[in-house]
Amino acid sequence: MLKDCEWSLDRDYKTGSDNEPLQFYLDGLANCNEFSLLLGYFSSSAINLLSVGFATFISKGGKMRMVINHLLSSKDKEAIVKASQESFNKVFDLTDVVSLGSVLDEYDTHFFECLAYLIAQKRIEIKVIKPKNGKGIAHYKSGVFSDGDGFVGYKASCNFTLYGLSENLEELEAFLSWENGRSNKLIKKQLKVIDDYFTEKDKDVEYVPVKDIEVVLKDRFGKKDINELLVQEEQLLKKKMSLISNPKIKKTINKLFNEMDVIRRTPRFPYPEGPREYQVKAYNNWVANNYKGMFAMATGTGKTITSLNCLFEIYKETSYYKALILVPTMSLVEQWEKECGKFNFIENIIKVYSLNNWQSELSRLETMKLLNKEFSFIIIATYSSFLTKKFQSQFKELPENTLFIADECHNMGSPSILKKLRSIHFQKKIGLSATPERQYQEEINNTIREFFGEKLENDYTFSYSMEDAIKKEPKALCPYRYYPQIVRLTDSEFLEYVDFTRRIVAMHPRNEEEKEIFNRLCIARQRIIHKAENKLDVFKSILQKEYAKRKNLKYTLVYVPEGLADEDVIFDATKTDILQETNSDRNLLNLYTRTIGELFENVTVKQFIGSTSSDDRKKILYDFAKGNLQIITSMKCLDEGIDVPRSELAIFCASTGNPRQFIQRRGRVLRLSEGKDEAVIYDLVVVPDPSGNDSLFKTEQGEVAKELRRIRDFAEMSENKHYTRLILDPILKYYQLTL
Repeated sequence: MLKDCEWSLDRDYKTGSDNEPLQFYLDGLANCNEFSLLLGYFSSSAINLLSVGFATFISKGGKMRMVINHLLSSKDKEAIVKASQESFNKVFDLTDVVSLGSVLDEYDTHFFECLAYLIAQKRIEIKVIKPKNGKGIAHYKSGVFSDGDGFVGYKASCNFTLYGLSENLEELEAFLSWENGRSNKLIKKQLKVIDDYFTEKDKDVEYVPVKDIEVVLKDRFGKKDINELLVQEEQLLKKKMSLISNPKIKKTINKLFNEMDVIRRTPRFPYPEGPREYQVKAYNNWVANNYKGMFAMATGTGKTITSLNCLFEIYKETSYYKALILVPTMSLVEQWEKECGKFNFIENIIKVYSLNNWQSELSRLETMKLLNKEFSFIIIATYSSFLTKKFQSQFKELPENTLFIADECHNMGSPSILKKLRSIHFQKKIGLSATPERQYQEEINNTIREFFGEKLENDYTFSYSMEDAIKKEPKALCPYRYYPQIVRLTDSEFLEYVDFTRRIVAMHPRNEEEKEIFNRLCIARQRIIHKAENKLDVFKSILQKEYAKRKNLKYTLVYVPEGLADEDVIFDATKTDILQETNSDRNLLNLYTRTIGELFENVTVKQFIGSTSSDDRKKILYDFAKGNLQIITSMKCLDEGIDVPRSELAIFCASTGNPRQFIQRRGRVLRLSEGKDEAVIYDLVVVPDPSGNDSLFKTEQGEVAKELRRIRDFAEMSENKHYTRLILDPILKYYQLTL
């Protein structure tokens, strides 16, 4: 609060004295929420000089108004022009005081982008004026700080520039609203003048549009004080270093840095608008269910944020946080750590996976528990590392009040993890998945549901469907257009397919050996669908069509056909946590990736596979987000949890009947991002020509019905349902099916 500051006793500030003008601005910025300035010359070098104070001011929600004259440096004009352009889409987290302080402390491109963003977001509002009839320039040097209860005004001899705040022979007189009537009147008068300019009531000046701002050049204007605006970075750095040596200013800056460090270490919800309504509902439902439950949330709707918000609510009650988070892959360990960082959960983060030396860190928690029961920690482990003897031996020592979060919790149904469920002694539990149910495994589904405290079958503590995410406001996912593309088998593939179908229909397996043969026949027939040769030609035509329309293929995901039928992932604690591909899979992946390169010389493409290192994955996703890498090809590696930035076009070449896979894949391309209005999905649908054999009709009908299950789900929520019905109508009529 402004009343709590140690203002100069005589309210006077002079450059070179114990009470510098810089000190006045730092105290005011750190303790107010609105700053109004009536200026002549303005230079962003003043913001840079006051970076730690400005970062504190902005991160607390502060807003600044400036009335300035029409002369600016080229960089400052460029920032104001950029802020007024609709195409400007750079985003900064204005609540992150540490990052913001770092950006404002550097007088570089990032600094001016941040300045433009502050202006675009109306956190800095600017009114540009000049006297009518060419009568000189506006040359005010005053302002008012406000915290909602009190006001501190000032008049100064110094401009709001680097030199104005730091050179000799400048002075500033402050007025505190709570001291006397004169101060109050002066402050009210200042605010009225500023208000009249912002509402354009003052008719003695011209209100200058952005395009008419004049760029300062020494030779053109020839005025000594204008040179204040032409700041060189080395001058600024030198001046900042010399000012910091002032004992009083140094003390103030250290105090602000200490406050920033406390803010940095204090958990908070990562977005200023707070959790969304459905995330609050998820927490309330979870509490009502005795701090247990499953969150069945569509891919891309913020399952991670929703569950970490539950941990944050616990922190708000207890002042500490404890969590064990299980995830399927190493990439997700890194991703969860990043999300924890957004909440400022940074104390004792331990990552447990095969390539990381985590044992000593985990052992240290036992010592910390003895010294302080209220210490904080988060352990993020892969499912496979969770199963190891080393982890299990220390896991049982973790406190009972640890929050247990199972990401992609359907993985809890693997045989090795089911055996461990009884040993998980935590009372608070959350299971996360877009697809909690394991297909055809009701007994295992019920076991998982019981573990997470779910009572009603096919009901969850919290559900948020794809339809909710697309249609409810504010939207959590973007709308999409869906284009199924019919692929026919070649003659040889068709004959092979019919042969397998005859053999399958003829079999009536009675023992384990016959069941095994039956399953192998089904897999072999499904492999024909997966690897259908004509998929490649359809894939090429899609790429060429989209390239002709968009002139590039940025933000494109390609799911390549798998060489084998879909299988549930099996975690093996004796191996690495990487999902492995077969040689057959890799050959197909290479073929599709190579095809893109052969079609387009200027289109960049990379594979995203299980053996891709963590650093390479980060680089691939970063380049993809920036548009430097246009296409990512993958198979299963993007199915679970990987946050793919700004994917706008997806081509599904893999024919999967596994609901979990196609739901996860669709969610990847529906994530919201700046500049993205909708997504486009192409789906290669293999439908064998009718064999004409009546005895095989029922079987063929059943296989087509399986394929339609995915198509029906995709089409139902798309923006162009009619397209799917039009394409599939002949097939539906022949097989007597409905969409």
